[in-house]
Amino acid sequence: MKDHESEEMYLETILVLKGERPAVRSIDIADKLGYAKSSVSRGVSLLQDRGYIKVADDGFIDFTEAGAKKAETIYERHNVLTKLFVELGADTELAEANACRIEHVIDDGIFDLIKKYVDNKR
Repeated sequence: MKDHESEEMYLETILVLKGERPAVRSIDIADKLGYAKSSVSRGVSLLQDRGYIKVADDGFIDFTEAGAKKAETIYERHNVLTKLFVELGADTELAEANACRIEHVIDDGIFDLIKKYVDNKR
């Protein structure tokens, strides 16, 4: 995996897929992201090497504790940033697209401020 953004996209996608279906395989990730199966196979292998996921003999993917935590953190960033952008007046599609890019680079301290702001608006 060439960068941490790619790693995070895979983890977030696995988390979303796990919410949609009982089991996730590499082919599901490839379909969801529109990536080549070979690219996803390599990405999954690297996530496994880094201790974020486990792949069973039948090809089903599960998170390790560290992988689940990281995926949930990324997904939370995505959701909070999307909510902020929608509250500011962006349409949902534009908010989602921008949140997806920003979630990978935003500083933890700035994100915490945004989260606190969004949580207090409710």
